Amino acid sequence: MGTMNTAPTADERTPRRVLDPLDRLSEVLFGVLMALSFTGSIAIATSGREDIREMLIGAIGCNTAWGIADAVIYLATTLADRGRNLRMVHSIRREKDPAEAHRTIGHALPPLVASLLRPSDFDHLRRGILALPDVPSEARLTAADFRGALGVFLLVFLSTFPLVVPFLVIAEPVRALRTSHAIAVAMLYLIGHSWGRYSGHHPVRMGLAMLALGLVLVATIIALGG
Repeated sequence: MGTMNTAPTADERTPRRVLDPLDRLSEVLFGVLMALSFTGSIAIATSGREDIREMLIGAIGCNTAWGIADAVIYLATTLADRGRNLRMVHSIRREKDPAEAHRTIGHALPPLVASLLRPSDFDHLRRGILALPDVPSEARLTAADFRGALGVFLLVFLSTFPLVVPFLVIAEPVRALRTSHAIAVAMLYLIGHSWGRYSGHHPVRMGLAMLALGLVLVATIIALGG
């Protein structure tokens, strides 16, 4: 039996990072806002259990649809990013002039990083790219990408449930709505707090800013008929 070549391709060695912290926070924020647009628009004083049931079905259905859409967009943007990177690799490998190859590499790097590299560093990167084995001719999606898409869907879908659970377990509609909104407020603050910690901003201020922004966005969504 022959030995299988298990060396990863260039495409597989440089995957898009699956669901980094900002990706996760963004998806949860989107799910919370969509769910809030449903719970915030219901008039509890004049609504019966049937109206609340329809609201719950609508919120879950909406986030399911948007979760699927976000997952598809995630796959599409992943493939596009990978294709652009692969095109750059092929361009560098075809380029006969090292200076042109260096410029191509510099354009692909963050400006600050590129400004710190010396010509010898660029040449080292160029030689590394030239030495890459098994460079695919076109970009493709991997199993990890589909796992990432599933993660995107689940984040949007599952972020609905903390806001709708009070309506399932609390019989009194007004108390259920207040509990749901209290959970939404806490989630918006925690999302902003986490966002601040990850991005280097003051977590408490970012949490309060995200809370205020989220409430404004929800009010806008409801006012526009969302």
